[in-house]
Amino acid sequence: MSKTIFITGAGSGLGRGTAIGLAQNGHKVIATTELTSQQSDLMKEVREKNLDIEVFKLDITNERDREQIKEHDFDIFLANAAINEGGPLSEVPLDRFRALFEVNVFATLETVQLAAAKLVEKGFGKIVFMSSIAGIAATPYVGPYTATKHAIEGIAQTLRKELEEFGVQVATINPGPFATGFNDRSAEEKYKWFEKGKNFTRIEDMKKQEESLKDQYDPEDMVRKMVEIIPLEHHPFRTAYPEETEKKMKDSEKEHWELEI
Repeated sequence: MSKTIFITGAGSGLGRGTAIGLAQNGHKVIATTELTSQQSDLMKEVREKNLDIEVFKLDITNERDREQIKEHDFDIFLANAAINEGGPLSEVPLDRFRALFEVNVFATLETVQLAAAKLVEKGFGKIVFMSSIAGIAATPYVGPYTATKHAIEGIAQTLRKELEEFGVQVATINPGPFATGFNDRSAEEKYKWFEKGKNFTRIEDMKKQEESLKDQYDPEDMVRKMVEIIPLEHHPFRTAYPEETEKKMKDSEKEHWELEI
């Protein structure tokens, strides 16, 4: 059955790929982008592929942009827009930490509140939060992003219980590390403020952790999984993908219950 699906942060990466894939599967997609340049680029691909996708700019931190959500009717809302930045939590500048929370948590929740109001009025629908393996499993020097995704997990779990009586479903999608460039940009960003000799964290330790970026997964696999899961009437509350990601998340939770300091 065809659905109308609203996606934030569809200008690049998994969001863009998922918007294209859902439309190719016969769903009507409302794909929003942070920047007008992303909007133009996505619209070009939509025209070339003759897809049923409405594209417009929606910076989720902009109140006027967010108001556009009220103008659209949809069955599913994918809260996908996010930014990423790493760095040691003991030294990260708090303005950078706050910036991530502003986008990934506060602005995300503001969009979800607008979507929830529309879906509650309809009496059905689904809100899907784009979380991460980082929402459950913490990795050194990825703390700022991890903290925001932990917050999203708490928000999603709470909203699921609060919206259930209104017929609105809530779920999360938790990708592992995929080679969209998102994680690589995050790793680079911290060196704009980190100074060897001034900061006490060893740069060698951060560089060693970044070596894992060489083994990221093919994003097309994650896009296929999202295209499969998002339109379904029923599926698990949390979709972690690939299988190794689910295992790491479960192992991390178990480890911290048993951990002693």
